[in-house]
Amino acid sequence: MDAYPDAWPYPRPDSPPLLSPEQAEHTLDVWLVPKFSMLTLFCMLEPLRVANRFGRDLFAWRLRSADGNGVVASNGVRLEVDGDLASVPDDAHLMVVSSYEAEATVTAQDRAVLRRVAAYGGWLGGLDTAPFILARAGVLEGHQVALHWESVPAFRREFPHLRVSRERFASDGCRQTGAGGTTGIDMMLERIERDYGPALADAVGRQLVHHRHDAPPRDEHQEHFAGLPRSVVKSLAVMEANLAQALPIPEICRLAGQSQRQLTRLFLAHFGETPKHCYLGMRLDRAQRLLAGSHCRVTEAATATGFTYLAHFSRAYRARFDEAPSETAARGSG
Repeated sequence: MDAYPDAWPYPRPDSPPLLSPEQAEHTLDVWLVPKFSMLTLFCMLEPLRVANRFGRDLFAWRLRSADGNGVVASNGVRLEVDGDLASVPDDAHLMVVSSYEAEATVTAQDRAVLRRVAAYGGWLGGLDTAPFILARAGVLEGHQVALHWESVPAFRREFPHLRVSRERFASDGCRQTGAGGTTGIDMMLERIERDYGPALADAVGRQLVHHRHDAPPRDEHQEHFAGLPRSVVKSLAVMEANLAQALPIPEICRLAGQSQRQLTRLFLAHFGETPKHCYLGMRLDRAQRLLAGSHCRVTEAATATGFTYLAHFSRAYRARFDEAPSETAARGSG
């Protein structure tokens, strides 16, 4: 008998190892600088790959080099890439990965690409020694910076006006920098938690057999994860990964490896509500955050949380928050 009877089919075993940008919700462009750290690259990408296995196509990535040719890492392994740096979109999410001799091959044209992405409001990140490249391009002004501890003294001497964090990574608006190595796992888990919720981040960390070093303080709901049945935690992760495209409850049960009757019993015992009502509440809570924290319109919030009919969304929203979504949106705009 299988020692782990509920380990399959969750996460889904048929998930492709690599998604195209057309398939995924988010695409990360990764600029590999010669002699980059292979460990840093893999630790950054693996959480994104694992997240795709939880019922949804969330992340894709494209490897880039300055000239579009393959790049040799610090361990001597050569990786082929998907394109050159110059073809990065203006609004890209671009991560720079470097290690030894970070500036040896970087040109003025390369730094111009970083400034272009910054000017168009794109997201920029750097791991290991890459913050040197970003800082010399002038795109870290006003942002907190984290980098490998060996590089901190030299960085402070060259950029005394920039704020250097003592943490392993720093997430500062549309900039994210870190020390490299296994720090990439924690950086990506934080991103997954921010975009899709703590249950999905926790499930991805478990799949990677990784204990998060930089996890934010847990609220009361998150503290209960450790005591919840595995199928409940799995169900919550699948729900959080599918807020924009609501899945039928039977499909969630299939991905969680649990019958609908048993999962309903567990949800009622732990949360006092059915999986359907819990899922609806998660989607509505996400809609409220969108409306309250941005200039998002009501129709956009409804679509982003899987509601096909605006009237249904408005009724459910009012029942949960005792106000119309348009009222929340008005405060968010203000």
